[in-house]
This record gives sequence, C-alpha cells and structure tokens, in this order.
Amino acid sequence: MAPADLWLGVLLILASVQGTASSYYDGVEELDNNLILSCTKEAKHLVDTAYKNTRLMLKDRLRRRTVSASDLMAYFKQPVAGSRNAIRAADYMGTTLQLLSHKLKPFHHRPFNITDLLTETQIDAIYKLTGCAYQHLPSACQESPYRTITGQCNNRKNPILGASNTGFTRLLPAVYEDGLSVPRGWTENLPINGFPLPLARAVSNEIVRFPNENLTLDEGRALIFMQWGQWTDHDLDLSPETPARSTFLEGIDCDTNCAKEPPCFPLKIPPNDPRISNQSDCIPLFRSSPVCTPGSPVREQINILTSFIDGSQVYGSDWPLAVKLRNNTNQLGLMAINQRFTDNGLPFLPFETAEEDFCVLTNRSSGIPCFLGGDPRVSEQPGLTAFHTLFVRAHNNIAARLRELNPRWSGETLYQEARKIIGGILQKITYKDWLPLLLGSEMAAVLPAYRSYNESVDPRVSNVFTVVFRMGHTLIQPFIYRLADGYRPLGPEPQIPLHKTFFNSWRVVREGGIDPLLRGLMANRAKLNRQNQLVVDELRERLFVLFKRIGLDLTAINMQRGREHGLPGYNAWRRFCGLSAPSNVNELAAVLNNRNLAEKFIKLYGSPENIDIWVGGVAESLVRNGRIGKLLTCLIGNQFRRARDGDRFYYEQPSVFTNEQRASIERVTLARVICDNTKITEVPRNVFLGNRYPRDFVACSRIPTLDLNPWKVA
Repeated sequence: MAPADLWLGVLLILASVQGTASSYYDGVEELDNNLILSCTKEAKHLVDTAYKNTRLMLKDRLRRRTVSASDLMAYFKQPVAGSRNAIRAADYMGTTLQLLSHKLKPFHHRPFNITDLLTETQIDAIYKLTGCAYQHLPSACQESPYRTITGQCNNRKNPILGASNTGFTRLLPAVYEDGLSVPRGWTENLPINGFPLPLARAVSNEIVRFPNENLTLDEGRALIFMQWGQWTDHDLDLSPETPARSTFLEGIDCDTNCAKEPPCFPLKIPPNDPRISNQSDCIPLFRSSPVCTPGSPVREQINILTSFIDGSQVYGSDWPLAVKLRNNTNQLGLMAINQRFTDNGLPFLPFETAEEDFCVLTNRSSGIPCFLGGDPRVSEQPGLTAFHTLFVRAHNNIAARLRELNPRWSGETLYQEARKIIGGILQKITYKDWLPLLLGSEMAAVLPAYRSYNESVDPRVSNVFTVVFRMGHTLIQPFIYRLADGYRPLGPEPQIPLHKTFFNSWRVVREGGIDPLLRGLMANRAKLNRQNQLVVDELRERLFVLFKRIGLDLTAINMQRGREHGLPGYNAWRRFCGLSAPSNVNELAAVLNNRNLAEKFIKLYGSPENIDIWVGGVAESLVRNGRIGKLLTCLIGNQFRRARDGDRFYYEQPSVFTNEQRASIERVTLARVICDNTKITEVPRNVFLGNRYPRDFVACSRIPTLDLNPWKVA
C-alpha cells in the first residue's frame, strides 16, 4: 500500500469512530483523532531526524578519529536492511505514544498510561500508521529439506516463531516502572519493594571489583570453553542498540550530555568511584531497539538473529547479508573469502566494505578493515574472529568434498548441504560436548535427553537469557594468548591485555593468523568464577578504552541492561525455577553459602527481591562439575531445551539426516574441526577441558574424522 493510500485508509478508520461514546479521565475527554494523526507525523519526523543525525555524527567522528567507546558499541551492533526497518517502525510507535503522553500531561492530575486513554481502534490506527502492522505479514512456506536463512517457516503452524527481526519471548511478565516501557531505576529514589535500586556502577564496585593479581584460573576448563560460549551466544541472539544516539524529542547528544531521555539510559557515577572522579559524568548507554508487538503496548526488544543454533553467525540471518557472504563468482556452493591476504595459504574472511571502519582506527598504518561475517560482532576480539574464520573454512572444505562425491550437484545444493552439516556439527558440539561441562550435575534435570521435535514448543530466545548468558564474562581472562608450533610463546607479544585487542583485525592478518590464537585458547585456562572474583577489570574498567571518552564497565552495563529490558529481580527468577526465595540476610547467606556477600547485597539492595538477575545469578555457588549456579542452570537449560525441542531441523530429529549421516556428525569434535581447517597438528581430544601440553595433546591423525560418504548419492 502506498503511503498516501495508507494515511487515507487510517483517516477513514478514525473517522468511523467519530461520534461514538467518549470516555473521560480526570474530566478530560479521551484523545482527539486529529491529535493522534499529528503526533504520529511528528514522531516519524523526529525519529528519522535522530537516525540521520546519528549517521552523520558517526561518519564525522570516524573521519576526525574522535570516536568514543559507546560509538564503537553502536557501530558493531548497528541494525541493517530488514532489521533497521522493523526497528524504525517500533521507534515510530514508541515515540508517538511518548509525544501523546507529553502533550496530555498538563491536563492530568495523577500518573496515567497513555494506552488507557486510547480506544482499540485508535491503537490499531497508530499501529498501521507507524508501519508496525506490516512487519512479518504472513507468507507461504515452501516444503524444503533446508532451513530458511531468516528462520521463518521452521514452525509450520506459526511461521515467524524463532525468525530473525522478531521479539524475544518472556518467561515472566516484563516489569517496567510504568508497566509499559520505562526501565526499573529510571526514576531516582523510587522505592521498589520498599527500597530504591542502587546505581549499577555502585554494585559493580562493591560486588564485582577485586584485585586482579589474585586471579584464580580454572584447572578443569580451557579458555576455548569460554570462547565457545560467546560463539554460541552470537548464533542465538543480538538485540542492537537503537540506531539513534540522541534523544528523540529534544535531539540531545547522549554520548556527551548524560541526559536520561529516550533512547538514552546512562549509568550514573556513585560517590568515591575508584576510577571516575567526576560524579557528574556517566557511562553512556543506549536502550536496546524495540520491536512492534501486536496487541500489546508493553515494550519488547528485537532479536535480529534467528533463535536457532543454525550457524547464523556464519551464514547471516537475513537474505541480503547471506547473499553477500557467498562466493557468487561460481556455482561451487562456497562462502566468500578474502581477496587480499591469506593465512599461510589458508583463507581469511572477506573484509567489510563500509566507508567508515573502526578496525582501521586501532592501527592506522595497517589499513586493515573489519572482517565481514554472519554476525556484525565478528571483529570484536581475535578469539571470536578465529572461530568465524574456522567455520567459513570448514564450510568451504565440506562443500568441496561434497562436490567430489556428487559432481552433478548444483552450487545451491552444495551450499545448502554444507550449511546443513555445519549446523549439525554446531549443535552436536554444543549439546553433547559443551553444555554438560557448563551445567554439570544439573544437566539431566534442566536439559533431559532429546526425544523428538515438538511443534508446540516455543524456540524463541527468552529476554532473560540475553542477560544471564552473559555469565560467560566471568570466564574471561585479562589476556589474549598466542602460541607458535610446539605451543611455544609467539613473540614479540605472546600475551596481550584484552583491552588492547578489541577490533584489532590487523593483529589477525599481520601477526600470525588464527593458528596462534587457537593454540592459546586450547593450552590456557579459563578464569574460574569465584564469589570474590567475578569479572576482571579488563572488562569492568577498560572495555573499549582505546576509543575513550570513557572506558565502559561491562558488568554495570549487564545490570543496567536487565533493568532496561524490564527483567524482574533475583527472587522472581528463583521462584520461577522452583527454588527458595530468600527474604532476609540470613536466608540469602544460606542460599549463597556466603554471609559476607549476602550482607553486601542487602546493604546495596535492601531486599533480595531487587537484586539484578545478572549479578545475583553469577554470585551463586557453582553446581557440582558445572561452571554456574543453580539459578543459571535452570534459566540457561530452559533456553537450550526449547531451542532444541522446538527446532524442526535439529540434527537428532530422524527426518533431518539419515542414520549414517547422523552417526558421522556424532563423531565430530571441535578438535577435528581445528585439525581440518588450520595447520595445527597437535590438539587435545576434548579441547574444552583444562589440558596441559604436551601431556594431554595428540596428533591430529588420532582424532576421528568427518566421514562424508553417507552423503554420496548413488
């Protein structure tokens, strides 16, 4: 429908309700339809202006090389194509409601929700005018043995369930200050359960901060165990920050102003902060992008990735990117590779082609841009880049071997079959090799053995998962390690402080490729999560400090993000999981098995009800043989169970692979993937364990290979 036709249609709808019975609030008649139309037009103008000004500002800062840490976060989480259109419509909707609230506030003598003053017809009209009604219109699903790139049509009954550019699901109802969208903690000193929420940065200082020289390493888990967690997270969810970096109504630059106006939710600095002396300063934070939610005005965040473990960080989650990632010069089913450099003869990822590039700024003389991958965070840190590179190579190697077995297969069939195998390998490694080491003794309870696909299971990523899966931050070491052949330190910098490696694509290209990084991940330990050593200061004080105005605090951001997403507090999640909900310091001390920590929590929060889910979750004692506590095993197990049982293409589902094909995938390990796609010749059998070189390493010839003969067509 053309824009003019759309407006005419909505005007006719609104006109049809003129003269119907009006209702009153504080003696003021409900909203006039002309006011709704004018506010919608104004909202569109304000959002479009904010988006445009942000793009111009970012380009200018890149040109002048005066970028900030928050600019960096905006850059690598920028939505594009279909994601951007979906977010823009939701921002139109939210800003329309905000404008209506502002215009009516002088006439109302007590707090109100704007949706209470709108009729269903008026809400429907706004939904149409903003474009929300035209997101994810029903489309015909074709019968195919392959997943769609977007995840659509996985569930035949509800084709968009788990698809990219749709909203997260909620395990518990959202908890916003106004019941609709305002984050908890937005209004200073507002009592929640009888106590105001503490500043997230204050909690970080009191609970998370520790002297990093006392770091305890995990003798049972390698650093690559941490890296697989981040890799898998980037297959499941990404809630980008809003494309606007200034307030919608006033146009204030939130990166420099510390204004708390939509879409900006900065972190205030507490008194006596150990790093930031200026208490009027702040750590900038921008709200996650919303999504249009039919039938509900409650704010929900968008997931621009598919909710399935399907290799979307390799292949993309929307069609334009998926096409861009492929080698379109031939019909061999291959992924695109770098045309300028090789990794000792093996391919690198292709480079991004954007005019503005943060990676170049990390070493201006190198001229090396960011890499292009299925997830925009591909260049965030070298270990992640190594995994992206590894699996693009794996796809191309599998596609080439399939072509030898089936020379008559088309390029499209080769691509889809190789993609399907990669997806199966990712699922097998995650569910059979990695999750048992994370969930430990709770595995059987929270993630029982697979039975079958269930069409009634909702596979969507839960909103709480996007925050609690950040438990992986507790496993991160403060260094990136690089080892040469024989697992000897690779000079001149065998270990580099983590904060110096963010977006250093040049280090991967110019300093030895991905092999030294993978050796460093396999032969070094993960950090052990301990209650007095939660997260290192490389993430808490120096995140993206190379791009400062101010280094970010990832742990405080995790807590602020939970509030911004409307997540309930710690006890609500304990109840959801059937666990006890402590009501005082003694009961909390018993749950945590740590009285000193419980006293710190109560001093800050007043009540266990208010503890932010991220910090409460990671502070619990680890379950036996696992690396997280009881609450997180419940919430993370819940997600992986639904993502498996609600996935029609899960690799153990009998109709997905033949018995022989499935048996081949079951034999694959991450060690084998590394052997097949690098020049590394010695690996541990189980790379995730705390292996020592040379005791626990074997030659690649002793690692079971991927047998592709079951894919040969007679």
